[in-house]
Amino acid sequence: MSLPANPSAAGGTAQPKAIIGVSLKMYFGYERTLDWCRDVAAIASAHPAVRSGDIELFALPAHPVLPECARILSAAGAAAGAQDMFWEDEGAFTGEVSGKMVAETGGRYAEVGHAERRRIFGEDDDVVGLKAAAAYRNGLTPVLCVGEPDSGTAADAIKHCIREIDGVLNRAGSLGSTGRTIVAYEPQWAIGAAEPATPEFISEVITGLDAHLRSRAGQEDSRVIYGGSAGPGLISQLGPAVSGLFLGRFAHNPSAVRDILDEAAARLGLTEPGPLEPVGGRA
Repeated sequence: MSLPANPSAAGGTAQPKAIIGVSLKMYFGYERTLDWCRDVAAIASAHPAVRSGDIELFALPAHPVLPECARILSAAGAAAGAQDMFWEDEGAFTGEVSGKMVAETGGRYAEVGHAERRRIFGEDDDVVGLKAAAAYRNGLTPVLCVGEPDSGTAADAIKHCIREIDGVLNRAGSLGSTGRTIVAYEPQWAIGAAEPATPEFISEVITGLDAHLRSRAGQEDSRVIYGGSAGPGLISQLGPAVSGLFLGRFAHNPSAVRDILDEAAARLGLTEPGPLEPVGGRA
């Protein structure tokens, strides 16, 4: 199965006004992932802002479920992608999954650079840059995760994250690869925490990152979203430079996804959907 690359990445359509992404990590099994995707697809297909393309909605399941998740979500105006991928397109790399295969199985996104990949598997900016390059050349939008390890000032966070962004994109650029990028700002000290960083801190950091990212050649259509214990009630408190949210465990109940889509639509002054039947019994 093959789906076209994200049209907005190629400049084929107007850019979305907000971006909501979800990484399911390794929390769900095969069937539970499919149940979650069906519930989220029902929400997306009934949501005017998703149907119109004003909100870009995607989910990143585990690799074995990706083809079916992509089929379910794409029919509802959403999309799917991979939580990781290898930097080569083919070869003797036992156990790895290529960006070429991600695209062939319906993926439109590839997460790269998450703090867990850096901490557990030792990935650095060079490795992440190679993966970003592989995403670009296979028509995937990289979801580049950046974030400082320790809580500090917004200025320090901006400086740290700009080093990561530049290190990754410069490495990808050295291979002649560039394209639209979604940068997910996830301060490492907030990942898995009970609360996210404060709205004022998030807004200040992302304002700095957004200006820097879009000043780079080829990144004019790129955007910065926030992750790190993000959930319902947050997006309406954030500044205009924050293009959306990258969700984790707070999106395990599909009803929370619906609430966040409604909040994102209201923030943009878009028409909100009417009442829907309850969902999320399987999550």
